Amino acid sequence: MSKKDVTKVVLDEADIPKQWYNILADMSSKPAPYISSRTGKSVTLDELQAIFPLELIQQENSQERWIDIPEEVRDMYRQWRPSPLYRAKSLEKHLGTPARIYYKYEGTNATGSHKLNTSLPQAYYNKIAGIKRLSTETGAGQWGSALSLACSHFGLECTVYMVKVSYEQKPYRRSFMKTFGADVYASPTNLTESGRAILENDPNCTGSLGIAISEAVEDAATHADTNYALGSVLNHVCLHQTIIGLEAKKQLEYLDEYPDVVFACCGGGSNFAGIAFPFLMDKFKGSKVRAVAVEPTACPTLTKGVYAYDYSDTGKMGPLAKMYTLGHNFVPAGIHAGGLRYHGVSPIISELYKNNLIEAKAYGQSSVFEAAVTFARTEGIIPAPESSHAIKAAIDEALLCKESGESKVILFNLSGHGYFDMVAYDNYFTGKLSDIDYSEEAISKSMNSLPKVE
Repeated sequence: MSKKDVTKVVLDEADIPKQWYNILADMSSKPAPYISSRTGKSVTLDELQAIFPLELIQQENSQERWIDIPEEVRDMYRQWRPSPLYRAKSLEKHLGTPARIYYKYEGTNATGSHKLNTSLPQAYYNKIAGIKRLSTETGAGQWGSALSLACSHFGLECTVYMVKVSYEQKPYRRSFMKTFGADVYASPTNLTESGRAILENDPNCTGSLGIAISEAVEDAATHADTNYALGSVLNHVCLHQTIIGLEAKKQLEYLDEYPDVVFACCGGGSNFAGIAFPFLMDKFKGSKVRAVAVEPTACPTLTKGVYAYDYSDTGKMGPLAKMYTLGHNFVPAGIHAGGLRYHGVSPIISELYKNNLIEAKAYGQSSVFEAAVTFARTEGIIPAPESSHAIKAAIDEALLCKESGESKVILFNLSGHGYFDMVAYDNYFTGKLSDIDYSEEAISKSMNSLPKVE
């Protein structure tokens, strides 16, 4: 059988990368420094150490190209890594496209998503720093699930502030977290000052990632034995996720293939970073590979946001980052792709987008679920709503190839399964989903709240 006929590539345990790839080492234009929300100056080490362990702070600022993966973390990775790479032959046939479509499937671990790639090292580094508990936020629940499992493995307590709309839409996600010992609260809560302030202004607030982050950061900052863990956006999180793209490169090399275009959904950015950054390493050396971040029209951070310093959370607890943002007061509609509802995006991804090294697309949720169902019926995997944005973009690219006759290689990151998301599929089948555009008027209004940074 020809390598081109292979439908699945699984590497050996020995092929699990021993190092993460740090894209900052290869970027000629670096992201702007974080600014303290308290002093208005560059954030200090002491401020960061109030919520993060030193090792993660060093990774956040490192300019080294390769960062060693601790053996204790690789031991856990071995439970499901290397993850498989599939060729979507049935989807190709259904579309009638000459394109070759590949997807890296990150849904084979217990949590069903890519988030475990960073929750494990974050829990590990906090454990060795003597921390007893981690607090965090979660949107759709994948990150909260991953951190609850990682904390359970390393003997840490875990507190999760889950965006209220997702808490109500996805009860089995919170049951998953509780199974691994986490305390889970619908955010905004009455447990924190930032949560109480939101509820006083809007008792029926459906929540947002910005609000949940404020609560989790406040929790960590007010308890000496507690640190904060973030599942996306930050440099060290994007770093940990590059294990996805590094494996995918090796798997495609086995097939003598290389992508013309790489797609991934993008909320805070860890999903996109994980698959795309190792290929952008080649782009810095002259490769023509395209990398496309795909987001919802209801939260179009890259496609409609502005590039500016903004607070990372609604309560202004965390540092300011220079990024594409819709404004820290932005509360997105309760779409089912809960993991893509953050008002900003990774400073690294923002810098890459500003310099035209990556592209971005936005889709409404109706067309995204249509693509998800097409994928499920051809490939036999029900995808998460977040990942389905990448599927939609890959299908559109494949149909363009059908029109032109061009035989491109398309790669996308299937970053999780949708088996906890069947309520969303039910709503799609019964016509209850609506497409939501974030209006220019709403953007202009939210931009009025941006901080003044000199």
